[in-house]
Amino acid sequence: MKKWNLIIDVAKCFNCNNCALAVHDEYYDNEFPGIAASMPRLGHRWIDLIQRERGVYPLIDVVTLPVTCNHCDDAPCLKAARNGAVEKRADGIVVIVPEKAKGQRQIVESCPYGAVWWNEEKKLPQAWPFDAHLLDAGWTKVRASQSCPTDAIRTLKVDDAEMRRLVAEEGLQVLQPEAGTKPRVYYKNLDRFTKALVGGSVAGPVSGTEECLAGASVALVQGGRKVAETVTDTFGDFRFDGLDEGSGGYRLEIRKPGFAPGALDFTLGQSAYLGVITLTASAA
Repeated sequence: MKKWNLIIDVAKCFNCNNCALAVHDEYYDNEFPGIAASMPRLGHRWIDLIQRERGVYPLIDVVTLPVTCNHCDDAPCLKAARNGAVEKRADGIVVIVPEKAKGQRQIVESCPYGAVWWNEEKKLPQAWPFDAHLLDAGWTKVRASQSCPTDAIRTLKVDDAEMRRLVAEEGLQVLQPEAGTKPRVYYKNLDRFTKALVGGSVAGPVSGTEECLAGASVALVQGGRKVAETVTDTFGDFRFDGLDEGSGGYRLEIRKPGFAPGALDFTLGQSAYLGVITLTASAA
């Protein structure tokens, strides 16, 4: 059976907030029986946008991570709910049934993603219901997908085998896989948010003056093993991404024809700029 899934490309999101606004527009002051009660005017972000800044000047990367109900196949909220207050539909969507969930604050506390919100006025746990009422009416995209100017959010209805193929093909990941909740919200380029980056610049003497060196080969080595390699750009800059924070000691090995090889040892904590590495001209 085909089920609904969401793919969010972290690299394409630039924090425009259109998805969050579209959700607010859909659910504020609107009632959808069996799906969602009205969203509060203030205080709730059923699609939240979390920003993280990596690195230090001049190597800075600002990343935005949209977070929402993950519509888990093994949903903790479903286990925490009483009297059928949370339903897992056959099409993969998880719904907190407003008519049954009143007073059940434990549903909020059960979510490992912080994606269930407490409506104090209504004494009701609430989360984004994947626009189930619109999809049931024949829509093929949730409003967050429709409103995204960069196509960072994709709505898919596919069977599980096809979804597994896409996960492998596109390198998709889920949030907090250790929680074992089997989310149906997948992320592309999630390393931009969860991993560290390091970079620097390479320079050397050219015609008597120190210039940036384009086209220099930069290898990243750990424990005697090359883990990555890149080439400096026009400005002599290089960067490596997708590294684990606090992953210990590394060595940069730099080579460019006409210059003596260079090297730099460093210990990776968080994302870092390693400065300018100056090569010396090789002997004629």
